[in-house]
Amino acid sequence: MKLILYFVWALFVTAAVFAVVHAVRKTRREEQLVAAWPKVQATITGSVAGWTKGGGGSSRSRRFYPTYQFTDPHGTLFAGESEISFAGQPVPGSRIEVTYNPANPNESRQVSSSPRTALGCLVPFFAVFAAASLWFISIFPVD
Repeated sequence: MKLILYFVWALFVTAAVFAVVHAVRKTRREEQLVAAWPKVQATITGSVAGWTKGGGGSSRSRRFYPTYQFTDPHGTLFAGESEISFAGQPVPGSRIEVTYNPANPNESRQVSSSPRTALGCLVPFFAVFAAASLWFISIFPVD
């Protein structure tokens, strides 16, 4: 029976390591892609309402994704929608920092350190959870 528990634990750890490595690589690729893009101050023009998934037994909550406008160095006006949600409705006219692709200014993103912060919290959590579950399996009474 313990052999099965150790096998399931090993599968979990393998899947968690794979997921974290994939997330780190994706975040790095994204950071390298936008690192050379110019940053500008954009003006919030409104927001699009959405809902969280409510995963992990938590209830769903309303989130707001700001829409914004910015101008490039030539004075051309571009619009975008942030992928970063706000808990409260953003105030139109307030400013956020965005970065845009100089080859295609229609491609823009709000500047944020959220993915890096989330990964920084997720890695220690998985490590502690894996160690605690391994300890629990080792003391689990199996007849």
